[in-house]
Amino acid sequence: MLEEIAIENLGVIRAARVALASGLTVITGETGAGKTMVLTGLGLLMGGKADAGAVRPGARSAAVEGRWRVADRPGVVERVEDAGGAVDDDGTVVVLRTVAAEGRSRAHLGGRGVPQGVLAEIADELATVHGQADQLRLRTPSKQREALDAFAGPAHRAALDAYRAAWTERAALQAEIDDLTQRAAERAREAELLRLGLAEIERVDPRPGEDAELQTLVTRLGNVEELRVGAGEAHEALAGESDEVASAVAQLTRARRALESVASDDPALAELAGRIAEVGYVVADVATELSAYVDDLQADPAGLETAHERLAALTALTRSYGETVDDVLRWASDAGLRLLDLDDGGERLRGLTQRSGELDDELARLGAELSEGRAAAGERLAAAVTTELAGLAMGGAHLEVGVAPGEPGPFGADQVTFSLVPHPGAPARPLGKGASGGELSRVMLALEVALATAAVGGAGAASLPTFVFDEVDAGVGGRAAVEVGRRLAVLARATQVIVVTHLAQVAAFADTHLVVTKSAGEAGTVTGVEEVSADDRVRELARMLSGQDDSATARRHALELLESSSVGR
Repeated sequence: MLEEIAIENLGVIRAARVALASGLTVITGETGAGKTMVLTGLGLLMGGKADAGAVRPGARSAAVEGRWRVADRPGVVERVEDAGGAVDDDGTVVVLRTVAAEGRSRAHLGGRGVPQGVLAEIADELATVHGQADQLRLRTPSKQREALDAFAGPAHRAALDAYRAAWTERAALQAEIDDLTQRAAERAREAELLRLGLAEIERVDPRPGEDAELQTLVTRLGNVEELRVGAGEAHEALAGESDEVASAVAQLTRARRALESVASDDPALAELAGRIAEVGYVVADVATELSAYVDDLQADPAGLETAHERLAALTALTRSYGETVDDVLRWASDAGLRLLDLDDGGERLRGLTQRSGELDDELARLGAELSEGRAAAGERLAAAVTTELAGLAMGGAHLEVGVAPGEPGPFGADQVTFSLVPHPGAPARPLGKGASGGELSRVMLALEVALATAAVGGAGAASLPTFVFDEVDAGVGGRAAVEVGRRLAVLARATQVIVVTHLAQVAAFADTHLVVTKSAGEAGTVTGVEEVSADDRVRELARMLSGQDDSATARRHALELLESSSVGR
């Protein structure tokens, strides 16, 4: 329930704060006073589109703040907390919407900034607006189907949700089936190329790092003589005997012995002699290994040719499947997994086709259930609206709700149409055609009240805590206007109803009467909103009846309306 709304610099309203109660609240005022701005502000609180043109001229921004009672709405409380907002200890949450004159708007929920769409999400569970735009909305077959589904009750809506889920899954499966079928030849070609590649790699049978090893071997075998000469010269320098120059080992031995001969006189020389001895051992070992290397180094033309051939085979693989043999082996591993997936395509296609058939059966069953539910709900809705029309001075009119077979779609396989029979013997005409403006307003009001009453009665008053009606009584007058007010008052026994009206007959039924007033001052036109009661309310009803709030006749009529509305309830 909406407990309070405050508006600043919105349209002609400079500043207004309105406390709203349960029951029926009516908003009245002279034409141009700013009644629409109250609903515009409410629309902003509900996540509606912001219009910079609605900002009061001269103001930098407009602001609308509302306080919703959400203690009995656990889903809303959870959504507020998920968005980072806070619900007050009294079970209410504050919503703030600002609109800058430059066009940018901001939304806050429970003290935390949120996208405007979040406000729209929670508004779906807090309020519903019925206005002249909804009359146009309910003329389309899709919206008529939605209205009938909403009227049908929770069990029907659960079946609709199940149908839509099955339809979505079926559509996704069909898309995958089509893809597998259309790409069957492409997948077969891909699989064949993968098999050829794997067969080529398997034939060569490379080992990890083999290409680097072969490159080293080829370089060695291709330079045997150079390697033998280099290693031989190094060995001669380290350990060979020469008449001209002593070997490194001999020189080191000579140096070690020279130091050892005098080491007893100075410990430092003894330490240096030990270090030279260590170097000598290392040089001797290297000389021995060089000797063995030279002895083992043999020319091997056949081995060189074999290595070249093997390296060529590996190079052919790396040109096609990677830069190194390790890359080739990784490609082979990935190709094997991909081939398994491609080969599984046929089995997957069979599985998808089987599941698709199961979903077709489920959709047929659920579709029949939906058709049956809509047909039954259509009869109830037609009867409820027809009863409402009788009370709205259209006793000879009745509504027909048609449910005909159609092409299956995401909402079933039914074509839903609302038709009006304006008087006995007249042909049924599609809703919105062949009716006067006043008749259409009454038909739409009867339909909206029937839908709203069903929603409240079917799931408790908390299911839709606030209904807003925006001049749905346009074109209605006389006794029909009184019945409009009476029906809104009956609806307000179970939920909060807010109505913008220009009819005194409707306003007389209000539990709370708010008047939008307009006055001119130095700062321009100023609009305010105030609650009226007692004599002030009589004066406002008289103004609505005759245009003059001081007319004695109009005041007597206003008092009669108040008295009859009280008795009528």
